[in-house]
Amino acid sequence: MKKKISLLLGMVLMFFCVAQAQIENPIKWKVDFNTTSDTEAEIVFSATVEKGWHLYSTNIPDGGPVPTTINFDEKTGIELVGALTPVGKTVTLFEDAFGLDVTYFENEGKFVQKVKFVSKEYKMEGYLEYMACNDENCLPPQPVDFSYSGTADKVAAATAPVAEEPKAETAEEAAPAAPVQTMDEVAESDYWTPVIDELNAYNSGEVTSTEDKSFIYIFFAGFIGGLIALVTPCVWPIIPMTVSFFLKRTQDKKKGIKDACIYGASIVVIYVVLGLLVTLIFGASALNALSTNAIFNIFFFLMLVVFAASFFGAFEITLPSSWSNKVDSKAETTTGLLSIFLMAFTLTLVSFSCTGPIIGFLLVEVSTTGDILAPTIGMLGFAIALALPFTLFAMFPSWLKSMPKSGGWMNMVKVTLGFLELAFALKFLSVADMAYGWHLLDRETFLALWIVIFALLGFYLLGKIKFPHDDDNDKVGVGRFFLAMLSLAFAVYMVPGLWGAPLKAVSAFAPPSSTQDFNLYKTEEVHAQFTDYDEGMAYAKRMGKPVMVDFTGWGCVNCREMESKVWIDEKVRDIMVNDYVLISLYVDEKAPLPERIKVTDTDGSTRTLRTIGDKWSYLQRMKFGANAQPFYVLLDNEGNPLNGSYSHDEDINKYINFLETGLKNYAERKNK
Repeated sequence: MKKKISLLLGMVLMFFCVAQAQIENPIKWKVDFNTTSDTEAEIVFSATVEKGWHLYSTNIPDGGPVPTTINFDEKTGIELVGALTPVGKTVTLFEDAFGLDVTYFENEGKFVQKVKFVSKEYKMEGYLEYMACNDENCLPPQPVDFSYSGTADKVAAATAPVAEEPKAETAEEAAPAAPVQTMDEVAESDYWTPVIDELNAYNSGEVTSTEDKSFIYIFFAGFIGGLIALVTPCVWPIIPMTVSFFLKRTQDKKKGIKDACIYGASIVVIYVVLGLLVTLIFGASALNALSTNAIFNIFFFLMLVVFAASFFGAFEITLPSSWSNKVDSKAETTTGLLSIFLMAFTLTLVSFSCTGPIIGFLLVEVSTTGDILAPTIGMLGFAIALALPFTLFAMFPSWLKSMPKSGGWMNMVKVTLGFLELAFALKFLSVADMAYGWHLLDRETFLALWIVIFALLGFYLLGKIKFPHDDDNDKVGVGRFFLAMLSLAFAVYMVPGLWGAPLKAVSAFAPPSSTQDFNLYKTEEVHAQFTDYDEGMAYAKRMGKPVMVDFTGWGCVNCREMESKVWIDEKVRDIMVNDYVLISLYVDEKAPLPERIKVTDTDGSTRTLRTIGDKWSYLQRMKFGANAQPFYVLLDNEGNPLNGSYSHDEDINKYINFLETGLKNYAERKNK
């Protein structure tokens, strides 16, 4: 009961919640200093990793994300024994954005640095630097400070410096410690003034509407699925029989209409309960994981292939006939609302061979959106579309005469759905392929298969291909001819993609262009005018132009995806280049600051900024109240936001609206 109440409360809150920029803290650390012998000890860093996040290990090749390293600000009386060592179970996968294998921890991880005492008194002070990512965002490199001092029982013989000593330490030693400044001494301009409340005020009005759009999209996806299910051979012939039954079972026409409405409502209840069961069985966290979990995606791929084969006529997916017989007999022996509900349940069981694959595809698609309410909302749309004709035809029985007669056209609908399910099955296989780095389904292979599928669909609609249940004498109607033409045209449209054309219409389904082996397509890239915040803001003020601040990272996968999929759009590129001053701030930039800076962080702790990346990461947290990348914010010449923030969302139209809204607000503010 608690779960159901929580779910209903969640449904209400999801439409009124305010999604604000926030500080992510998915990694919790514990640091220990353990003496292992009279002359040696080890520093142990133990991490607890939130579900969905991963913590990069130490052995990351050049060109990849930032590896975990240990860095010393002060080190006397000790020497390092070997390098920082990851301990525990790691995962190594090929990340397409970097083009190499990366190793990381999930759930928990540990790093150990061994040291030996070379003098009686020892002192060490430094930090572990790490980077964490999930499927949408990457956090900038974060420090875990440590400091230890004491007296050793025994002293080991000193050795010459080891060549494999961590290069981060070498860089630190190459830049001698300078006097430490405070942030007030460095950030004298008003550009650093926090604007978290102003930014959240914009976000509160924008993100909610986006969620509403998401739920509306899911509802209509389910509604369209229900309409398609109506015209299948398992449902369409049942409509006139069922409506006639309700109108003839009583002399009272109003009661017949009422019973038909209850019948339709019962169908809605049955399918909505099915959606609720999916949510309650998997749980919110599991649904969030479905979108990238390789095992689930392989399962979904195989399931959709089976559904497609069923629609092609290889076999029928049916529930045990005893189920429908028992429910049907029970409906005949009962009366009232229960009898009508059992009749609706009988329809659900009998029509499963046609509706099952559609429901299965719908649940798979909406579940992988990560929204806990998605299956329920999708099933609500499906059920309303399926139940609507039973109610309408009961109210207006004369409409039954104008219903298209059952025939071979319904089997054509099934086979067409089979082709579509086969095409969408490849999307899920593609996710698994990229997750495991198999490279079986690179972009051109994926497109080649889609070209073949939609070409075959076109030939089928023209009657050139026949399946077991097709009528040999079936003629091609005008509507079917136009559908065939569209399918063949779509196949031809995808052909240039084999040589690297962007194909924006299928970019949400096809693997990224970086997996393309043969690419003749070239595009102009957007480059930042400034990589220093204060310099960029000063220039924008002189030129009288608004600013776009891009918080990014060299090792940020999703940043590269936004740049390669959204920034290359001609209109996006034109606005960013001509109307804004673009400032890209790399939060993992390792170049040392001229002088270290002492700051009070957002959680009240004191920390030291050592690198340029540390400085920009601190700016993002302190001024904007966020720490995940990519993170885009539009500012006026005084450092005030012009719109809500924008993160990883590859919807080009939404991104254009984000940029144009900022320009509109800047013009209004400037004219005041």
